[in-house]
Amino acid sequence: MARPGILRDWFLIRSDLPQSRALALTLISFLLPLALWCFVSYVPWIWHPDVKIEISAEREGVTTVFTAGDHVSKGFFPEFEKAVRDENAAVIAARTAGTPETGARRKNQKLLRQISPVAVANGWLDYRDTQNDAALYHIWRDLATGAKVSKEPKITAENLEIIRSNWTMLSALSADFEFKKLPEEPLLKLVPQGKPANPVYLPEPDDVLRTGIRDFTASAPEGELTMKQRYQASLRVILLGFFWACVIGIPLGILCGVFDFFSKLIEPFVDFFRYMPAPTFSTLLVAVLMAGEAPKIALVFIGTVFQMVLVISKTTRLLDPSLLEAAQTLGAKPRQLLKNVVIPGILPNLYNDLRILLGWAWTWLVIAELIGMKSGLTEFIETQGRFRNFDRVFPVIILIGVTGFVTDQFLSWLHGLLFPWAGKSGRLSRGIFSVITWPFRMIAEGARERIAATEATSSDRSRPH
Repeated sequence: MARPGILRDWFLIRSDLPQSRALALTLISFLLPLALWCFVSYVPWIWHPDVKIEISAEREGVTTVFTAGDHVSKGFFPEFEKAVRDENAAVIAARTAGTPETGARRKNQKLLRQISPVAVANGWLDYRDTQNDAALYHIWRDLATGAKVSKEPKITAENLEIIRSNWTMLSALSADFEFKKLPEEPLLKLVPQGKPANPVYLPEPDDVLRTGIRDFTASAPEGELTMKQRYQASLRVILLGFFWACVIGIPLGILCGVFDFFSKLIEPFVDFFRYMPAPTFSTLLVAVLMAGEAPKIALVFIGTVFQMVLVISKTTRLLDPSLLEAAQTLGAKPRQLLKNVVIPGILPNLYNDLRILLGWAWTWLVIAELIGMKSGLTEFIETQGRFRNFDRVFPVIILIGVTGFVTDQFLSWLHGLLFPWAGKSGRLSRGIFSVITWPFRMIAEGARERIAATEATSSDRSRPH
């Protein structure tokens, strides 16, 4: 009978939930989209219109080459398998008739590399070493003899038989890789293998996680930036653009909110200019500031500062007039009003405005980094998206979101420390940070207890008996 009352406690009008419930709902708000993503990705009969290729093969007379990781439609994949089986049947028929094709040494070298995605997936080979023919040659041997067994993907019995057949021919000529000792007649191709998958633009969560870890821990090729360096470059663009917007926007906003003179002089033009899309100035910014980091910072500045002036001027006008009247009654001059009443009075709300505007500045990052010379995280997103490597795009998008969210929660938590009289604005953030920092606080508490115990023991020993 008490259940309806419990449910009503979750839906109180204009009332804050207890911190434990607020935290639970915050976690659920993140877990629900993740659960939906996993559901769509891992339940085979839900959507999955494609087949993700795990082992592929080139076909004769076809210019389109599919490699491991590519997606093809469910209708096309059986045709792909049949075409490769037909080519293998033709090779076997030619051998049986005693008229095998010759001059296939180069093709056989490429065919040996078919196994490289399997070697990478099982950790036998680094993903940057997929053309190491000597190592791949030994992997063919180990698969043929059973010394290695592929767990992911699981190689079909048909392909294992092809591996054994090919290794019989290879080992008869050389135990180690030598290009000149590869067979002249064609080897059999591995039959394509794949698994049901969603379209390439929706990779599976585990693929995104693995690829993200790999990209963010790998060293960059010569002349390129690591992901850490790209991340730092993007942060620099955002923070510098926002800093200069604050330098200009905060004073102008306060002046417009306090003095009608500045309001009528500045706000009409600012209100007009903010409707001009900031990206339209990209060509002009590059022409004036050259194709470096400066036009990117300038674009973030232009996209933020005009909104900042209007938001801060409105916040300033919301200051309680009775505070100004009381100060004027006591003989405060305009400069004293501005310094001792207006600025201290609007600080808590001004701080919140800047939090919101910092999130606004993040929305300009992608556009800013595309003008002039592409740079930062956006260059990586644009390049990998062009090649449809969305499993490499998602980690960067998530990183940007996590950075913005964590920054905002930290600033919200800091609001509660800086302005404790201003209400509960940092309440949820304090709860989140208490959960995050709980292990560290437990470690510190344990250390304090051990120090106290040690001091107590030392005190007992030094006490005369």
